[in-house]
Amino acid sequence: MEHPDLHRPLYTADVLANALNNGRDLPLLHQLEGPTLTVAEVRDQTSQFVQALASLGVGAGSRVSLIAPNIPECLHVTHALQMLAALYVPMHPLSALPDHVHVIRDAEVEILIFDAERFEGRAAEIAREVPGLRLLAIGDSALGNDIWKLAAGFAPAPLKPPVVGPHDVTRLGYSGGTTGKPKAIPSVQRIGALTGLYMQADWEWPSPPHILSCAPLTHAGGAMFTPALLRGGTFLILPRFDPTQVLETIQQRRINCMMLVPTMIYALLDHPRLDEYDLSSLETVFYGASAMSPARLKEAIERIGPVFAQFYGQAEAPMVLTYFRKADHDVNDMRRLASCGRPAPWVRLELHDADGNPVPDGEPGEICVQGPLVMDGYRDPELTAEAFKGGWLHTGDVAVRDPDGFLRIVDRTKDMIVSGGFNIYPRDIENIIAENPAVAEVAVIGVAHEKWGEAVKAIVVLKPGANATEDDIAAPVAAAKGSYQAPKSVEFVESIPQTPVGKPDKKALRARYAEKATA
Repeated sequence: MEHPDLHRPLYTADVLANALNNGRDLPLLHQLEGPTLTVAEVRDQTSQFVQALASLGVGAGSRVSLIAPNIPECLHVTHALQMLAALYVPMHPLSALPDHVHVIRDAEVEILIFDAERFEGRAAEIAREVPGLRLLAIGDSALGNDIWKLAAGFAPAPLKPPVVGPHDVTRLGYSGGTTGKPKAIPSVQRIGALTGLYMQADWEWPSPPHILSCAPLTHAGGAMFTPALLRGGTFLILPRFDPTQVLETIQQRRINCMMLVPTMIYALLDHPRLDEYDLSSLETVFYGASAMSPARLKEAIERIGPVFAQFYGQAEAPMVLTYFRKADHDVNDMRRLASCGRPAPWVRLELHDADGNPVPDGEPGEICVQGPLVMDGYRDPELTAEAFKGGWLHTGDVAVRDPDGFLRIVDRTKDMIVSGGFNIYPRDIENIIAENPAVAEVAVIGVAHEKWGEAVKAIVVLKPGANATEDDIAAPVAAAKGSYQAPKSVEFVESIPQTPVGKPDKKALRARYAEKATA
């Protein structure tokens, strides 16, 4: 009879435990201020956190949330929860109190771990709204025990991964809420392990990678730690994204790899002293999470270098549905720069019309996928049935495929504008407007119109010292796409609201202009 462990799969906790247990005294985890931790020291501190949390009753299925800035403890906590087979519920540090409370209540979180120095006030607010929630502090706090003091009572020991199954939920993430209230998206052990494997297999990593992390470690920023560990590299944490600090750190620490969202890249491009910094060490800048203007991407390649690689996915099928390789970024082809790359080899991907039929090249269709990266489902069976209609995961993203197999996302289905019976995709219009050298950022939405149902509105942020008129914005769109797609109104603003993960918050924009229309 075959032994039950003979072909037992390895999951994320197994990989982490093996790599950390076998690590040497090589530097791994860096901070701008604070000690550098070796692989062995990261293992030891993670082990102590595992034992501290276990002493509080945290185990398989326990629901634990974390709110903290970018500090090493974020990694220690999340890795410890994996070793305990607990369910991690991330909370974005920049989210508003109502969203934090919604997540804690909806996920039925038992313990909230918080950074005492920066989030004690928010933890107290959440606790007042959620009676019975247990609080655990990182640092001294009157609200709860200090996890460091608990951890100090335990001796470091080798990490021991739990025995788990492929469909065991390891993480309960929440959507950004750009089209409604944030919804729960369970991630299971199978998805976590395969996402890491596919990132390792196909992404273009420097050798070894010296990674700068300025995205929240509680979210996508933490995904870059394991590649640094497995590839013998280093992982440097910045407390937050600050353009000057990022540029200085790249130059001083010879950083060769980062993950950024487009708004971060725009901020670097708009830095008044960008061209004074030595960024020659950069080999790969991964970008994703939202659309990037082709005009600004061209500028980034020309000023920073041919180092950009895009990943596309969503929480329901994370990170690696398509990949846009560095060499495929052709600065002489703006349509190519609007691409999100080609489908990854480990997913089945088709573009479907509204009736679920595949569309030919050049025609818009919703990106629909099948494969092992696809979630098991939402916690709401009705939402799951809608998302899996026809046996495919419906991403909600509309794309066009060119003859070379590259996909170009033209918009979210819920962002599409219907004006006078015509379907208008805001992203196409945004890309045209962004080619104006005076434009730093742009968002296009539909606003109510008595005659046409909806009319196109452009919200524009100009670069410092630049000027433009409404006609400068609308005329190129009319010339390229026809007058019916040109903005009927243009508003120049200081900034465009962003979601906590750096996406333009079109839900907030639509609400803002709906209120103005009814005022």
